[in-house]
Amino acid sequence: MESVEENVCGFMDEYYYSNESESHGSPVDLWWEENDIYSHEPPERNLYWESQLALLQEILERYELSGMKLRKEVGEIVKEVKASDYCNCIDTNSFDCTTCLRRQVVVMLRHRGFTTNLCLSKWTTTNKFPGGCHEYIEVIASTLTRKKQIKFLIELELKDHFQIAKAGEEYQELISTLPEFYIGKPEYLNGLVRIMCDAAKKSMKEKKMYIGPWRKTSFMQMKWSGFSEKWSSDKFFDRLGTQATESSYLRMKGVSPAVVVT
Repeated sequence: MESVEENVCGFMDEYYYSNESESHGSPVDLWWEENDIYSHEPPERNLYWESQLALLQEILERYELSGMKLRKEVGEIVKEVKASDYCNCIDTNSFDCTTCLRRQVVVMLRHRGFTTNLCLSKWTTTNKFPGGCHEYIEVIASTLTRKKQIKFLIELELKDHFQIAKAGEEYQELISTLPEFYIGKPEYLNGLVRIMCDAAKKSMKEKKMYIGPWRKTSFMQMKWSGFSEKWSSDKFFDRLGTQATESSYLRMKGVSPAVVVT
């Protein structure tokens, strides 16, 4: 289920592409002329896209080395939940409700002993960015020596955050390289965001499309920021509704031990 924020972003990308890129001397065209930082010859253009792909692959290689146990658990849980009638929305037009999926993933991770939080990042409207909110999952894990705890983020809609209208082939290749779900440390996610946002800017520049503020790195990173509201057990149970059993609720009220996820 797409969020309102994502629907608006997609609409505005299409709107500006169809209405302003075809006009001559439009404000958008003038903006490109004044900010023409990507006007490279073909060899330099190819070098840019090759370097972005190499950087992305390097980050993903590092990302894959940690959290393998958690990644396997989440993969199994998602398959199990999707095979069930998990959507608890009163009125839904989707057979793939990510909102309900997230809640069930949290419940099942806690049932398996993982210290798990459902987080909601919120930010207010400023002169630079529109206000918004985003929900994601946080897991607190231990190292092998159990002397240190590590935070892992779970994003079940990773690719959707970077989709743009009329994207070039090179950008689509970067999108296809991303994992279906992000399950890893925050620093690797921040690295992916920086690469993808810069590449989106390059791709939209080449297509002479308007770049909205919601495409900028600083805006995207707010979606998984540390300034988040962690739902309490009572709130979480209320939002789950009839699909949360009493036993699940009692398990969530207890403090789950942080487990090793590497």
